[in-house]
Amino acid sequence: MTTDAQPLPEGTPLIAPSDLDHPLYDAVVDACRTVYDPEIPVNIYDLGLIYTIKIGDDGVVKIIMTLTAPGCPVAGEMPQWVVDAVEALDGVQRCEIDMTFDPAWGMDMMSEEARLELGFM
Repeated sequence: MTTDAQPLPEGTPLIAPSDLDHPLYDAVVDACRTVYDPEIPVNIYDLGLIYTIKIGDDGVVKIIMTLTAPGCPVAGEMPQWVVDAVEALDGVQRCEIDMTFDPAWGMDMMSEEARLELGFM
C-alpha cells in the first residue's frame, strides 16, 4: 500500500481550531465534560481528548476526538457517549464524531485541573 500524503505546510496546526465564538460552544464543552473515561477520574474534555468542536448554523456539531490509546477498552462506546451528551442540548440537531490518533494524545494535552486531579502538579 502506498500513500501520496503530502506533508503539511510549515505552521499548519496539527489540531484544527474550534468554533469558540459560536453561541453553543460553551454548552457543547459542558456536555463533553459530563463524559468520563472509566479508567481515569477526569472528564474527556479536561483530559484533552476533544481536539476540535465545529458547530454549523444548521445545528450540526462535528467533533474531532481521540482516545488515550488506540486499544482503549471503551473505544467503541465513548464516541456514542459524546454524541448522546451533545445531542441532548437545545439547538443541536445532530452530533458527528471523527476519531483520530494524529496527533497522538499525550499527557501535555490535559488541562491544569486534570493534572492537579491526577497528581501530576
